[in-house]
Amino acid sequence: MKVDLHVHTCYSKDSFTSLEAVIEACRKQGIDKVAITDHDTIAGALALLEMAPDLVIVGEEIRTNVGEIVAYFLEEEVPKGLPLQESIARVREQGGVVGVPHPLDRLRREALGRANLLTIIEQVDLLEVFNARTVFPSDNHRALSLARELGLLASAGSDAHTASEIGHAYVKMPAFNDKGDFLCSLAQGQIVGRLTSPLIHLASTWAKLIKWLQS
Repeated sequence: MKVDLHVHTCYSKDSFTSLEAVIEACRKQGIDKVAITDHDTIAGALALLEMAPDLVIVGEEIRTNVGEIVAYFLEEEVPKGLPLQESIARVREQGGVVGVPHPLDRLRREALGRANLLTIIEQVDLLEVFNARTVFPSDNHRALSLARELGLLASAGSDAHTASEIGHAYVKMPAFNDKGDFLCSLAQGQIVGRLTSPLIHLASTWAKLIKWLQS
């Protein structure tokens, strides 16, 4: 299976991508599963799950008080801004999977960073080692080295905020039926990806500005 583990929709403050466009892009790019990881909400993921239950993993990119984590197989939304440990606890309470997106990206103030990651290392299931929106390739390389050093499972995602980005990065992994199989399958996965042009960040900035003006 080709699984893109980091995708945003119009339910994120910095994306205009419709749910229909996500489905169309996944079918076009041969993506078998997609994790919808909107910022601080699972509303879009739940809506898309109703439309394409075979396609969607319900996730959330959660802003904690020190940086972002990403969660998968959620049933309830985790509020933004909570202490890091509390955010993880809320994911665990519902049986979710805990990951860290773009952990060492030097240009993202939301990146958790090595020091914060080490404080929760025993509670992390996976580390995103290839994020297609990372500007400096070396930041992805350092994330991969860190995952190997810490013995963490490696994941990848396009971090798509536009439909055209979906599938720029994914994990090629054995089929899985639910979260019980997911981590075992991920352990056998192969990271596949290419970097998106840094200019794509302009689309996110534009979406954020327009939504702010309309609010």
